[in-house]
Amino acid sequence: MTTATLTVSTDIDHYLEAAPSFVQRVSDAADQIDAQRQIPTDLAADMADAGFFRLLLPGELGGAELAHPDFLRILEMFAAADASTAWCLNQNNVFSTRSTRMAMSTAREIWGERRGVVTNGPPAAGSKSVPVPGGYRLSGHWNFSSGSDHATWIAALAPVIPDNGAGSDGQPPQMRLHLMPIDQVRMVDLWQVAGLRGTGSFSFQVDDLFVPEDHSFVQEGSSWSDGPLYGIPTTLLFATGFATVALGVARKSLDIAIVGGSRMPYRGGVLLRDQQTTQRAIGEAHALHSSAKAFLRESHARLWESACAGGSLALEERIQLRVAATHAIRTSAQVVDTAYTLCGSGAIFQTNPIQRRFQDIHVITQHTQGHYMHYETAGQFLLGLDPQGVF
Repeated sequence: MTTATLTVSTDIDHYLEAAPSFVQRVSDAADQIDAQRQIPTDLAADMADAGFFRLLLPGELGGAELAHPDFLRILEMFAAADASTAWCLNQNNVFSTRSTRMAMSTAREIWGERRGVVTNGPPAAGSKSVPVPGGYRLSGHWNFSSGSDHATWIAALAPVIPDNGAGSDGQPPQMRLHLMPIDQVRMVDLWQVAGLRGTGSFSFQVDDLFVPEDHSFVQEGSSWSDGPLYGIPTTLLFATGFATVALGVARKSLDIAIVGGSRMPYRGGVLLRDQQTTQRAIGEAHALHSSAKAFLRESHARLWESACAGGSLALEERIQLRVAATHAIRTSAQVVDTAYTLCGSGAIFQTNPIQRRFQDIHVITQHTQGHYMHYETAGQFLLGLDPQGVF
């Protein structure tokens, strides 16, 4: 199938109308998604056919190319139903923005198929790409390939190291992404985890696999599109999306605790909602969630406005969004912890809807986007120092 035959809507209202039915299906399948560690094949296929994995893909490739704030609205809806599904939506959609940095012919090869989805993961030590005539010989191991079960292609980041071991005047090796049909790699199941199980973030290996030159590119290289989406550093797109997932999990967790307020605790004698401790905890958690969300949205809006203006993004704007995303993730965990505590001893059972969200949010905090080091970056900038980090 070629991109010329693909027809997906570019209207946000279309996706806002279509999303609720998919969100309900995700919610109904949440236990299955967690237990089987993947989005059900039929559900993932239907979501792909409806365009939900090409929301950020350029229009030239048959994508919706939604404004990023609109994409986040959709993402938050899915996050309330199931964090794993929302995580895959963000991971797979954000990676598609890198299509503007690869050869157009390669991008058309991948996304010319309606169900085309790329998964990727960071390299383990020892992974390498050796330049050879016409391309590269790739070897190594990669982890955390979210959405690998429904992906059709896989991307492997690796340092380019000449076969003779020669360096480049003491400079670190160039890092390149290498694109392969997923059936060319060996999947490795190391995804035995407590949370975000449904992302199916399996590992993969290749051994001396040839990757053609036009199927490799520098991940933050120049873009052939001048759309505002493609001028934003990919790490900030990932960060804002994953922070939105965390906020969606936190909001739903708080709602679960509020509904549970009508419960009479063992030997309590008073409904939970009538206890001052509960009232204060709910109020504080609501304030934490609302303030973290407002900080993220305000920071994102400023950066998006600059991106739409076509100019370079200010360092202050990038760092502000960087710390706002991290803060949203860390604060969301606090909100979920409060909700989990209010749910009492029943919260420890897998049948309780708060249990999976408690596990999910604490896996999210362990992701690089939630690391405390990003606070240090903001502190360095505010102190007039040279900020370190990825932003």
